[in-house]
Amino acid sequence: MAQQLAIIVLVDVGNALESRTLTGNTYLFDNMKLQGSRNQGTDELVTAVNGSYWSDGSQAGEQVLNWLPYSLGSIPPTVPRGYHAARTRQAEKDALAELADLAGRTTPNGDTDAALARIQRTVGTRVRAASRTRALSGQQLLDVTGKVVSDHSQGAHSYPAPVITDIFGEAVDEKIIYPAEYGSPDLVTDGWYWSATVDTSRPGTYTYKMRIQLHDLVQRAGESTWEPVNLTCESKLRITADPKRNGFTGAGMGYLPIAPASFA
Repeated sequence: MAQQLAIIVLVDVGNALESRTLTGNTYLFDNMKLQGSRNQGTDELVTAVNGSYWSDGSQAGEQVLNWLPYSLGSIPPTVPRGYHAARTRQAEKDALAELADLAGRTTPNGDTDAALARIQRTVGTRVRAASRTRALSGQQLLDVTGKVVSDHSQGAHSYPAPVITDIFGEAVDEKIIYPAEYGSPDLVTDGWYWSATVDTSRPGTYTYKMRIQLHDLVQRAGESTWEPVNLTCESKLRITADPKRNGFTGAGMGYLPIAPASFA
């Protein structure tokens, strides 16, 4: 059976958008550190991929890679899928309640202006999106704690999660990995994720690149809009030809050396 290897792509979206590069703004992790992966937590990760060979030298099976992109300093991806919509509805309900309260009492003009300004802050800023990112359109702007933001000029808003749009490069051209985007019921990945099988019959170190789409908040025609920004980063795979080993004993595959039970 193929082994599932996970690669976390953590992006400092704010700094990446400011510098327009993922270099120094991407932190890569995988679950193969104990198997020889190098440079964990940097943008120079080298993922170790075991060759999956039996002791007789025959190939035991392929390995499977899964890439999961996340945003550093944004709302955690583990919140419910409808979190943004729920926060938007709550902000609108609060604003309507304040309007009803304001309409039911007589106040001087100065107090009315202050109350309307407070209600505007409660509603927050609704953000549009480009045609290819309709999923983000109409959402309220939130900060990293989930509160509605009305003044995005302070730079305290939460960015949408990065999106991997392509995986290419040497490892793909040499047919070492076969990447594709798959649908999934996992709501954390919003129903989509990138995965690839690995040809472990060709040991060596191979590079590959990821094209990652970020979203920058810009003012266009008097409206706040999420503008897509496409950047690339590079990583490596190191495929070894070691035979399969028992994870408990470090020896070949077989029965565990369990001592015989003693009977009184």
